[in-house]
Amino acid sequence: MPLLEETGIQLFFNGPESFTPDDRYLLGETPELKGLFLACGFNSIGIQSSGGAGKVLADWIIDGRPPMDLWDVDIRRMMPFQSNPAYLHDRTVEVLGLLYDMHWPFRQPATSRGVRRTPLHDRLAARGACFGEMAGWERANWFAPEGVEPVYKYSYGKQNWFDYSGAEHRAVREGVGIFDLSSFGKFIVTGADAETVLNRICANDVSVPVGRMVYTQWLNESGTIEADLTVTREAEDRYLVVTAAATQVRDLTWLRDHIPPDARCAVFDVTGSMAVLSVMGPRSRHLLQQLTPTSLSNEHFPFGTSQVIDLGYARVRASRITYVGELGWELYVPTEFAAGVFDVIDATGRDFGLTHCGYHALNSLRIEKAYRHWGHDISPDETPLEAGLVFAVAWDKPGGFLGRDALLAKREAGTNRRLVQLQLDDRDALSYHNEPIWRDGEIVGHTTSGMFGYTMNSPIALGYVTNPDGAVDAAYIESGEFEVEIACERIGASASLRPLYDPKSERVRM
Repeated sequence: MPLLEETGIQLFFNGPESFTPDDRYLLGETPELKGLFLACGFNSIGIQSSGGAGKVLADWIIDGRPPMDLWDVDIRRMMPFQSNPAYLHDRTVEVLGLLYDMHWPFRQPATSRGVRRTPLHDRLAARGACFGEMAGWERANWFAPEGVEPVYKYSYGKQNWFDYSGAEHRAVREGVGIFDLSSFGKFIVTGADAETVLNRICANDVSVPVGRMVYTQWLNESGTIEADLTVTREAEDRYLVVTAAATQVRDLTWLRDHIPPDARCAVFDVTGSMAVLSVMGPRSRHLLQQLTPTSLSNEHFPFGTSQVIDLGYARVRASRITYVGELGWELYVPTEFAAGVFDVIDATGRDFGLTHCGYHALNSLRIEKAYRHWGHDISPDETPLEAGLVFAVAWDKPGGFLGRDALLAKREAGTNRRLVQLQLDDRDALSYHNEPIWRDGEIVGHTTSGMFGYTMNSPIALGYVTNPDGAVDAAYIESGEFEVEIACERIGASASLRPLYDPKSERVRM
């Protein structure tokens, strides 16, 4: 446009910008007011995003759900406190400058920190915790040994915590480790119709005896995944729903939106009332048995069950479940008892080599075991068929479940896309997510999450693979040569539909 050469600047305008706490804009229906949809907080990229944002928001309004996975910009990722003006003032000063800064892996915000702390925060800090932030929670991501400052030194290679997190990882595989998972979202669902309501929402069957735990997904009308969580039956008319910290608002909103108006059922968010201590590893039973008169044997406390037990001087809910692929228990402790329970486990654990572990180790452990993570490996773009989660679908339970008809139709039609686990040949490479997956010289998918697998002594990734000519089955996997492209370099990889670590899950049932 030659005219621009001589036009010059006619008006210079300097005004306020609308930045969000995480540099991502806000789309979708507000949790607080049904029918109110937002498209705002575009962080200086509103013009370039406008066409797509308008299209998906229109689809969202018409269809009642987004047309694709929009979790990164979904308004429901935000916590209520994040509209606090003082919080926004301090955080916005930082994130404005980060929009075009280097986006380091695992980078943590520096401002507006310390908003939500677990009852064990100071104890973890005293043991060298380096904290990250998630939904305002301060969470121990890794622990620095004595003499090492617990701060990040960012890089696209192996960061300064690589070896420390590896030691935590190996402690869980070989001995016993403890995690503070108090940031879990926790909801109580209670009432005479609680079972009926949850069975309609859950793809799995929650009509189980008191004390049983159920791993399940929540699906939408299209049969794709809206949530990934556990449901524990505490009484005939009472359930405990546990989900991730990041999806606390999203999942609570989904749950409340799907309770019929005439149902005798109520939901309470009890996230802050309970701390969660996860004690995991082959020596976890030996350690915890020193602290409770309740038998923790397989006979009296099998996998997938939950009991209220006395532990130390407190009464806690102990749930035998794992997100790391080892024997272990999650302990749900009333907040006022959390420090005392932590102290007695920590003191007794010294005789068992107890190691304090962070979320980086949790992530590497779960990826080795091919455990899925909602928002990375599963989303509203996938069904349980593609995600390899059909074992958690109760196809024939009375009354069915939300999304069942659509899921049945997709099962009949078959799928040519599956989540696979990949072990890279180059132990110096690092996978994060969104790296291209190649098969026989053709791109067939992308990774969804990745970490270094310290037990496997190689980088491990999860990702979706598509076969344009048919099913992604064992024959397809075994007959092809796979590579993962990292920084423009293709690295050989072994692919598997089954977990590469403990594929029969024998260790979790020790």
